[in-house]
Amino acid sequence: MSAVTADDAGAFGKVAVLMGGRSAERAISLKSGDAVLRALKQRGVDAHAVDTGDKDFVQRLRDGGFNRVFNALHGRGGEDGVVQGLLEVLEISYTGSGVLGSALAMDKLRTKQVWIGADLPTPAFVMLYSASDLEAASERLGFPMMLKPVHEGSSIGMTKVERDSDLHDAWRNADRYDREVLAERWVQGQEFTAAIVGDTALPLIRLETPREFYDYEAKYEADSTRYHCPCGLPESQETELRELAQRAFHAVGASGWGRVDFFLDVAQQPWLIEVNTVPGMTDHSLVPMAAKVFGWDMQELVWRILETSTDETC
Repeated sequence: MSAVTADDAGAFGKVAVLMGGRSAERAISLKSGDAVLRALKQRGVDAHAVDTGDKDFVQRLRDGGFNRVFNALHGRGGEDGVVQGLLEVLEISYTGSGVLGSALAMDKLRTKQVWIGADLPTPAFVMLYSASDLEAASERLGFPMMLKPVHEGSSIGMTKVERDSDLHDAWRNADRYDREVLAERWVQGQEFTAAIVGDTALPLIRLETPREFYDYEAKYEADSTRYHCPCGLPESQETELRELAQRAFHAVGASGWGRVDFFLDVAQQPWLIEVNTVPGMTDHSLVPMAAKVFGWDMQELVWRILETSTDETC
């Protein structure tokens, strides 16, 4: 795979900003796509919105004369390798990870299995395929634990479970979104995220919320969430954690840009949680926050991401 480095907006050609889609994250994707579209246009890029929730979007991509795609789709169909495969068939360059990296990173179970194989730290877990697996989860993990659908993002379907009596309802909540549900040992400590653009790991953000965890409301709606960037860690420790995030990112075959979420427990041990290959780009989103501290405004950020779009299919 190779990328384009542009000195002027015309070098990108005609750009489609994919947004919307039909996943449970459609509403957030529309917001991200609108923000990306505005910033690209302000930078002089010939950018056009394409909602993949429309039935004719494939024909529009095929016949629209697009040279490049900025993928702002979140969730299934847009972040799991499906649209990436379509774009490769259509021979249109696109931002973000390829088919393999997208599919692996979207799958929380396989991501953890890859990390374990690469000797990277991630919390213990138990897979829940039916109610009969709940007892094994409580015995092996203890409480609290986190239940989450394997193939969803934006904390959709996730529940922090404090006691055995709440476990069944939490499993049913996650099972509404995915037949594969993951129970994960809760990490007591601080939550961080590392944004990655090209070969650059941006400054870490430490997240703080009065809610039980950094859930959908804390991410997109609440004004009580606090974002600390600089994160407050010693420079040497932050450098090590940024390098860990890059190793975790590349271990699953991710590329271009994305975000790695992890916890730092009370003993200062990091625990990797997940990789997002198409992070949010809304006014509440983390990548633009880290980029701003790094010295990139929104226009510069989307430009840098667009530069990572591949010129060759993979």
